[in-house]
Amino acid sequence: MTKAVKGTHDLFDKSLLYHQTIIGRARDWLEAAGGREIATPIFELTEVFERGVGTTTDIVQKEMFTFTDRGGRSLTLRPEGTAGVVRAYLEHGMKVWPQPVKLWYAGPMFRAERPQKGRQRQFHQVGYEVLGSDSPLADAEAVALSYLILRDLGLRKITLRLGSVGDLEDRRRYNAYLREVLKPRAQELSADSQRRLEANPLRILDSKSETDQRILRELAVRPMLDFLGPEAAAHLEQVKSLLSEMNIPYTIDPSIVRGLDYYVRTSWEIHHKLLGAQSALGGGGRYDGLSELLGGPPTPGVGWALGIERVALAMEAEGLSPAPARPLDIYVAALDPDLLPLALQAAIRLWPELRVEYSLSSKRPAKAIREAEKRGARYVAFIGENEARSNTLTLKDISSGEQVTLPIEEVKSWFESGGRA
Repeated sequence: MTKAVKGTHDLFDKSLLYHQTIIGRARDWLEAAGGREIATPIFELTEVFERGVGTTTDIVQKEMFTFTDRGGRSLTLRPEGTAGVVRAYLEHGMKVWPQPVKLWYAGPMFRAERPQKGRQRQFHQVGYEVLGSDSPLADAEAVALSYLILRDLGLRKITLRLGSVGDLEDRRRYNAYLREVLKPRAQELSADSQRRLEANPLRILDSKSETDQRILRELAVRPMLDFLGPEAAAHLEQVKSLLSEMNIPYTIDPSIVRGLDYYVRTSWEIHHKLLGAQSALGGGGRYDGLSELLGGPPTPGVGWALGIERVALAMEAEGLSPAPARPLDIYVAALDPDLLPLALQAAIRLWPELRVEYSLSSKRPAKAIREAEKRGARYVAFIGENEARSNTLTLKDISSGEQVTLPIEEVKSWFESGGRA
């Protein structure tokens, strides 16, 4: 039997309800804040991600699904959403829109990493990007929205960790410091970190190697926050003050880093206390240099993404159920085989305001009621000879057993008025 490809999964029933619930609440908050939905292509020219994610990252070096199309172009399934959104902002001239432009998205991402619980090769994110403002207000709003969406989903065991990666000159000084302290131990570092020691030592702090992390601890490596210049430090203080004024709880985490050159200043992550080592639900940061790397003019930006599967796991861990599916309003049953076309016609006349299913075979009343109960219908509707002649439906309330006969054209308004049998 053919199965789904390793690292992918089907969404249906409860898993799909979690997915829809998370995106639905995010949509409510982000559009209330002025966000416009955007849907970018699932694949882009590979250079969009090489420039937008960074050639020294694990994502570009090890995890991208890249292929050559029939025209000889290198294309890549998107491993994240930000680069494509910024590319779209530039390509479609959004620079002339009222600034800042707030865009949100939801959809599948692809990374060739080892599948594990809550981390698949095809996974889903909901994200938010604010382009065209370097104000700390934009940072604080983005941070607050990512936190408040999770709180609104019912999550209580979450922690917001806030940090800063400073400005470009701050990172240059910090990278020089890291090279100085790590070079004497260079041969002990993992192969990846040895390469990064010259190219971008800040990335070593993100290393998944236990040996690398042990060396960092033994050397008591100072955090990036110690190297913030006055402007970056002031920016962080403003973001902290704004979050405090909004009653958004946070902790300062000096270990949060973004190793790409275009990331500046604010960075944050949101973790869940019940998910163990893989506790991150999502995070974000300011990326003022990304537009220029993609060939556009200087355009400040800040944004975040939440992993939908990770958030669903957190909800399950806290015993939170997704929003229920829309209930079945009516199950229509014809009492005679000759009347089956009328059951279909009745359903069509009641869609889409009412959710209606119909039986494809005739049913006796008792069996029709049992079928309606299995489907969770509120009502069973019978079509017999009398109903066929009078163009009516006899509706029976599954819970109370009461019933009423109505002209088909009045059924919608009867439901809208909250009528009971």
